[in-house]
Amino acid sequence: MKTYFRLLSFAKPIEKFAIPYVIVTLLAVLFGTLNLTLLVPLFDTLLPSKSSGTVDVVNSASSAFDITGKFSDFVSHSLIVNGRAETLNYVCIIIVASVLLSNFFRYFSQRFMEDLRVHTLLNLRKSVFNNVMNLHVGYFNNERKGDIISKVASDVQVVQFTVTNTLQVVFKEPLTLIFYIIVLLSISVKLTLFSLLVIPVSAFIISKIVKRIKQQAKESHESFAKMIGFLDESLSGIKIIKAFNSTDRVKEKFQKENEFYSNLNRKMVRRQQLGSPVSEFLGVLMVSLIVWYGGNLIISNQPGALTTSQFIAYIAFFSQVMRPAKALTDSFSGIHSGIAAGERVLDLIDTKPLLVNQPDAKVLDGFNNAISVQNVSFNYGEKQILNSITFDIEKGKTVALVGPSGGGKSTLMDLLPRFHDPKSGTIKIDGHDYRELTVESIRSQMGTVNQESFLFNDSIFNNIAFAKPDATEEEIIAAAKIANAHDFILNTENGYQTNVGDRGNKLSGGQKQRVCIARAVLANPPIMLLDEATSALDTESEKLVQDALNNLMKNRTSIVIAHRLSTIQHADKIVVIDKGEVVESGSHSELMNKNGLYRRLIDMQAFTD
Repeated sequence: MKTYFRLLSFAKPIEKFAIPYVIVTLLAVLFGTLNLTLLVPLFDTLLPSKSSGTVDVVNSASSAFDITGKFSDFVSHSLIVNGRAETLNYVCIIIVASVLLSNFFRYFSQRFMEDLRVHTLLNLRKSVFNNVMNLHVGYFNNERKGDIISKVASDVQVVQFTVTNTLQVVFKEPLTLIFYIIVLLSISVKLTLFSLLVIPVSAFIISKIVKRIKQQAKESHESFAKMIGFLDESLSGIKIIKAFNSTDRVKEKFQKENEFYSNLNRKMVRRQQLGSPVSEFLGVLMVSLIVWYGGNLIISNQPGALTTSQFIAYIAFFSQVMRPAKALTDSFSGIHSGIAAGERVLDLIDTKPLLVNQPDAKVLDGFNNAISVQNVSFNYGEKQILNSITFDIEKGKTVALVGPSGGGKSTLMDLLPRFHDPKSGTIKIDGHDYRELTVESIRSQMGTVNQESFLFNDSIFNNIAFAKPDATEEEIIAAAKIANAHDFILNTENGYQTNVGDRGNKLSGGQKQRVCIARAVLANPPIMLLDEATSALDTESEKLVQDALNNLMKNRTSIVIAHRLSTIQHADKIVVIDKGEVVESGSHSELMNKNGLYRRLIDMQAFTD
């Protein structure tokens, strides 16, 4: 129940919806009960007595709660004063008015509950997505993207309906049940006590049937998440799949998970569906027993026995009692699935970002002197990636990070915009420890161009403007010209309004990279982080992109990871990193004279070229 109440907290302010819902539901149930209560006086009006040809005269109402008795008194009086035909008119008019009011209030109760459902979904999905966006970058390296998508989309939807439907059931159905039982007791206490035995028996049997649904529901959600993740991977890698003739193997792998998910759902739904026929059979069984028991009471003509009209109305009432009772038992099976999905959603919401601003964190207003990396070490799990890295990046200088693959260059680059914090050591900017500054203000001083050119499925204009949403058209064009992108953009179908497709797949690699560079130019940060921005390009595109990067780095502090060492020979400082450690540092000429690792890397590339 703790999970349920936490999920319910996303409906706040719940009183805005709950109070009007309670009022209209109470009125809907009241008039719904009244509809059936009017059956007794209706039958009293229509059924003549065997002996006298007059209607059965029932006892007067014994209390203010004896609704059936009150209406019977009214009908009896009307029959004497107005006659059978006139009384029938009155009864029919009252029945029509009661049904109208019942449905009127029922409509508004459903409307308020739907508002609550939408409001809950809005808050829950917002909380999940906001928390996902706040998580540190490292979290996404360890989690399946499909699992996250499944939680945000599918699981939230399951939780929404389960929470609100259960809330509706636990108020409306017990209230309806209470009203029905009060009326049944007013008709016959003995018969009602006998008939109510079915409800606890039915609830016990249903609880046994749905006992394993929660575990199956959890497995079902996890299996669905795997399929979503596999689908995302397959769509992203469709060229690789087809290039290696692996289409059938991928289909088979997906089908295997699909069959597991389908079989699990089949078992779960069978258990859920078993509850309905069982409760219905028990209801029919009890109605049959009531007919037998109540019929014998009438036939025996015992003192205080039911009249024919009362007995018919009683049967009609009891058949309706099974509807809210059945809804309650069905809700028990539904809530297990919702709680299982809710636990997965809350697990994502409860995941705390490792990087948070300190309460007294300062805002970095600008970059004036240098970035200092001091004895920085970092590891993923048990594997150490960086070990006591130390170097400085002075303002206006270009610093290149080079070395063999897997040495830790990209990890070090991720530490600079504080995507991660070092396990030990410190990074300072203008003398301020990173931990003393807000993450947002650090990143506002930096622009990034990665090896993987990521563009959003939007226009070229909006992709460039992503760095500065309020940028004018002139600013966008100026940034594109600096990035050598203006000419090819004009040659596209709709110019700057051309849609780039999913992840920019309508553009070539060089074109995507130049749009990314234009985005960084528009942001106009004092520090640029360039992570192998030309490594995946052909020679012609590389030259265009390199020219754009040179334009970008003018009058800026730049930290560059270079694939081709010839492109960073002009750097003010070259830091050679191998196996997580700085093995050499200096200018190109200084490092060449040392005859160390840098010289070997240069010679190897010259030999390859």
